[in-house]
Amino acid sequence: MTPAPPAGRPAPSRAGAESHAHCLLCGSDNPLSLKLEFVPDGNDGVRGTFACREVLQGYQGIVHGGVIAALLDSAMTHCLFHRGIEAVTADLNVRYRFPLSCRSRVELAARIVQFHPPLYRLTAELTVGDRLIARAAAAFVDAARRPAAVNAAM
Repeated sequence: MTPAPPAGRPAPSRAGAESHAHCLLCGSDNPLSLKLEFVPDGNDGVRGTFACREVLQGYQGIVHGGVIAALLDSAMTHCLFHRGIEAVTADLNVRYRFPLSCRSRVELAARIVQFHPPLYRLTAELTVGDRLIARAAAAFVDAARRPAAVNAAM
């Protein structure tokens, strides 16, 4: 595993709180937000729980795969937030192992596996009990380096 950031780095903060206030997954100011919350887990990770619901289904009674990908991505984003880092997803790979019932309560966990600013590599897992439902690996880049958002006229 790659070492932690240098000792002079500021303590973990609520990085992203303002920039993510309207986030669909964790935003405090978005009435449609899933209100995800994560807590530190060791020096390099975070954990959170989430109760799935029918409105998130794809096939009958099964959580949509895109929602699962978004949950894993959010866990990794918050892993960086807890280190005081704002970064955006550059690459996301998800491996689905089992369908997820819309009635499940899941645990999300994410960890930093490489720390080379401006690039960060993370992994995440979504489990129900001790069963691994899906896992992800992603690369993130410092938010300050992201290109401007595309704004196509409608």
